Amino acid sequence: MQSENEATKTLARQGYHLVGSGAVKPCLWLSRAMRGGDQCYKHHFYGISSHRCVQMTPTLECNHHCLHCWRPIDDPVPTAAPLEPAELLEGILRGQNKFLSGYGGAKTTDPARLAEAQKPRHVAVSLMGEPTLYPYIKELLDLIHRRGMTSFVVSNATNPEVIAELQPTQLYLSLNAPDEELYRRVCRPAAAFWQRIQESLQIIKEHRTRSVIRLTLARGLNMERPEDYARLIARAEPDFVEVKSYMHLGRSRDRLTREAMPQHQEILQFASSLGESLAYDLQADVPLSRVALLSSGRANRQLMD
Repeated sequence: MQSENEATKTLARQGYHLVGSGAVKPCLWLSRAMRGGDQCYKHHFYGISSHRCVQMTPTLECNHHCLHCWRPIDDPVPTAAPLEPAELLEGILRGQNKFLSGYGGAKTTDPARLAEAQKPRHVAVSLMGEPTLYPYIKELLDLIHRRGMTSFVVSNATNPEVIAELQPTQLYLSLNAPDEELYRRVCRPAAAFWQRIQESLQIIKEHRTRSVIRLTLARGLNMERPEDYARLIARAEPDFVEVKSYMHLGRSRDRLTREAMPQHQEILQFASSLGESLAYDLQADVPLSRVALLSSGRANRQLMD
């Protein structure tokens, strides 16, 4: 286990700006978008502009130790006490503006996108850690929305009582195995969470929020039995399913080989099989990110222009 000081230095070296128990970090796609380049799959799927998206987490804590996780520090992670939502969000937005200030004098920066970036429209609560472990997550989302921004929350589904109360713009549940035995091997949970995950799937079925089930697949690990994944997903009846390749990045390289990273064509094949079992349509895919989107047809996937 790293000390708090060691963990802080590691995160700072990798571009994280810490705010209390949380953090913000610019992604590769923000940098590309600021130079007039392509944007991430959230843009292609839902219309989210990468240069106007704040990628953050309210907590570094996580109750999973997934084999495919790229997070740069070991668990358990020493963290500061959680801040109140207003203080946390202000600190996150200040950190984002600090990142953006570095683009001001660069000749490669698109000035129109720089001006837009200074008025963010979306917060992706998905950087690292499990956001439902932050005690004020509901209040944080309410504050984000009051400031005129949309929100995505990505959860590992282990806290159904919190999931039931959340109203983000779009709620993701990660489902990384088709049964409990493989789940324990892939996600290495801190406790027996499988039944709680089933509860979260049922909650999503009755939830009013737009919902997504996300599968992160690694060859030779959990990329198997699409029909069994389909049986679990059918319990939730999500609006969308994202089928995404494991990427050989960060600490995951210590646990998995590069060969575990599926090709895009393999992702499309798995998504097609899954879609057939669920009666969902394959609506979009982004080869560079090795991700495919299945839709139930119930919701318009575009959130922004």
